[in-house]
Amino acid sequence: MDSEAGSSLRPAKGHVDSSGKVSSQTKTHFKVSRFIMEAGVKLGMQSIPVATACTIYHKFFCETSLDTYDPYLVAMSAIYLAGKVEEQHLRTRDIINVTHRHLNPGSDPLELDVHFWEMRDSVVQCEMLMLRLLHFKVSFQHPHKYLLHYLVSLKNWMNRHCWDRTPIAQAAWALLRDSYHQDLCLRYEAQHIAVAVLHFALQCYGVEVPADVEPEKQWWQVFSESLTKPVLHSIISELLQIYTLDTEIS
Repeated sequence: MDSEAGSSLRPAKGHVDSSGKVSSQTKTHFKVSRFIMEAGVKLGMQSIPVATACTIYHKFFCETSLDTYDPYLVAMSAIYLAGKVEEQHLRTRDIINVTHRHLNPGSDPLELDVHFWEMRDSVVQCEMLMLRLLHFKVSFQHPHKYLLHYLVSLKNWMNRHCWDRTPIAQAAWALLRDSYHQDLCLRYEAQHIAVAVLHFALQCYGVEVPADVEPEKQWWQVFSESLTKPVLHSIISELLQIYTLDTEIS
């Protein structure tokens, strides 16, 4: 993940310990979310199944304690379940091998021995636990489809030369992907996140959107009338915190 400019903004509520430092729990969730994304690439997963896996992972730990369950087992089960939900079915053997190589760099693939079958049973049992704990509500509305529509609209709205010389679309998609390192997907509406990552991408490259025919309305309000400036700034602030956290952990 490319680091953006540092921010003096404090981590969101619940992300710091009593000393004011980023909590170990937040760091663990960040690392495991990154693992889910990296495993998704190795497993050939599309962006929506990866987003669903991250969302299931975050939602699971909103309902239970990190001390109770192995986060990497939960991540494996989230990947497996997301593949089913989004109809991109994955073999448990592939998920287990990718996880094993991540946790044991340079190691050979696991043999089909007792240890492997124990791990497979653990993934399946954890998947069933997830479904019960989340009341079988594992289908989510992601910001991706909204961002796609907003990018098409903005491209037609803006000067073509300005659009072509700046990678606004690539930056917005990267910001959206990185937002899943934390639980923004559970705390903000999908449309609001889509507008926020687009707004942030434009800010990063100093690109201004031409004034609309209604001067009292901001361009982003055309895309989402329910989005307020405080919510927009809150999402962008949390995106900045993700990059600050990435710098601390790396």
